[in-house]
Amino acid sequence: MTAEPPGGRGLPRRRLLALAALALPAACSTAPSAPAPPSAAGAATAAVPVPSSAGPVVSTAAVPSSGPPSATPSPSAPKKAAPARGGPVPATAGKAMFGSYLALSGRSLGQSLALRRRQLGREQRIVHVFYPWDGYVPSSEPAVAAASTLMVSWHGAPYRQINDGSSDRVIARVARRLAGMRRPILLRWGWEMNGDWFEWDGSHNGQDPGGYVRAWRRLHRIFGEQGADNVAWVWSPNWNSSPDTSWNRFTRYYPGDEFVDWVGVSGYDFFSESPRTLFGAVCSAYGERKPIILSETAAVDHGGGSKAAWIRKLASWVEDTPAVGAVVWFDTDTQGDSPHNFRPDTDGAALAAYRAMARRPRFGG
Repeated sequence: MTAEPPGGRGLPRRRLLALAALALPAACSTAPSAPAPPSAAGAATAAVPVPSSAGPVVSTAAVPSSGPPSATPSPSAPKKAAPARGGPVPATAGKAMFGSYLALSGRSLGQSLALRRRQLGREQRIVHVFYPWDGYVPSSEPAVAAASTLMVSWHGAPYRQINDGSSDRVIARVARRLAGMRRPILLRWGWEMNGDWFEWDGSHNGQDPGGYVRAWRRLHRIFGEQGADNVAWVWSPNWNSSPDTSWNRFTRYYPGDEFVDWVGVSGYDFFSESPRTLFGAVCSAYGERKPIILSETAAVDHGGGSKAAWIRKLASWVEDTPAVGAVVWFDTDTQGDSPHNFRPDTDGAALAAYRAMARRPRFGG
């Protein structure tokens, strides 16, 4: 199958806005003493409504409880197990899954995976693929090892086509396909919704983040009705918003804790942005409640060993940021007319840094 063009087609058009330094909560702190994130046995989180405040939201408050403290339970009262952080793809405390989107010139997915396996001495824990909204979705991905988790970025559609029910059959069909794969799947639908380069972003849908939230929840419901309980939902904004206006803050698109298993973020080193600049705001807003996945990231070469240096910075930042539960590199040199080469093996120093990052215990999730 010829893959759909991946995310990032809008990269050259992105307004890359520097973020101010953030006062991060514990899970996103870079202090060595930062506590580890809650384990899978931690308390369940309550659904959070879409924020309506105008400014950037940097949440340092605890999620409200579902009610007042209860009296001492009866010995016979069964205890309800808290859901795992990450849903069907649980996060592991202190570890980050490591993977990539692989599209290398002249190589199939299987050949690309084999190359990276030889170079890194390990499997990709996550393999990232892109599927069209209303087109061919395979029944399996035989090139992806059973021990690897498949991350599917499923293209979105205009909100009205979803919210009026006219796309219910499309949604149900894809839900059955993914359920039929019988493997845990990270589903990243309608990513980078706070940009202005996709038909499912707010700019192309009447500046209505609430419409996106309703669409997300409709998809979530239909997937549940189709028995797609192997799917973990990844909500994944871009690191900065375009346009950078109050209605388009990424927090306004959040569907609510009940409907999200992982919070992702896209962020690339185009102009020597630090990992903290790229990922700090999303981590700050949600890292106490949800595991964070760097769902698209990579570095361009600015010369002088810059790519290797940035990879080392990324590895160190993830080491010191316990909220991060997964890192997915955008490993490609085939971005249409884009001049950027995101491969980590463009020079020996970059590959050595990438290999060292992949082999760190922190990336053994």
